[in-house]
Amino acid sequence: MAKLVSKTYGEALFEIASEQGGLREWMEEVNALWQILTDNQEFDKMMKHPGIPIQEKVQILKNVFEGQIREELLNFLMIVITKERYAQLNAIFRYFIDRVKETEKIGVAYVTTAIELNKAQKDAVTDRLLATTSYESMEMHYKVDTALIGGMKIRVGDRVVDSSIRSKLDEMTKQLLQIQLG
Repeated sequence: MAKLVSKTYGEALFEIASEQGGLREWMEEVNALWQILTDNQEFDKMMKHPGIPIQEKVQILKNVFEGQIREELLNFLMIVITKERYAQLNAIFRYFIDRVKETEKIGVAYVTTAIELNKAQKDAVTDRLLATTSYESMEMHYKVDTALIGGMKIRVGDRVVDSSIRSKLDEMTKQLLQIQLG
């Protein structure tokens, strides 16, 4: 049910943004709003509180965000509040941002290495991903995990490339155990 709600509302927000134009700017504004809402837990609790009337929540939204965000985005938030879907707002925003990235051909890659990469190495990884995918730009997320021993793991969407020494050692161990058992 929550997935259906996030898709329905996220798609509606995407349609509004598409009609207005400037999808990347919309994505940046939604991202900034999402960060503000995430950082303010008290506001989040208040908007989710069942004891506060919906009209009061709508008025609070107007007071806080009118003139600060696009009118269309504020209206969208008021609909989310009115329909009592504020608890799904994170999933709605996630769906919207993913949809914009897909449309704008922005890939998201998670790269895990055994040691920190320098700028030239990071640029080489980005260039290689751009050359081997249909994306026009990449959003890169780097992480160091010394347990890999060497090499790297790259995840883009549901695809994973694992060239780490740890995974090669694990595979060799499995093969040796099969030989001994056979």
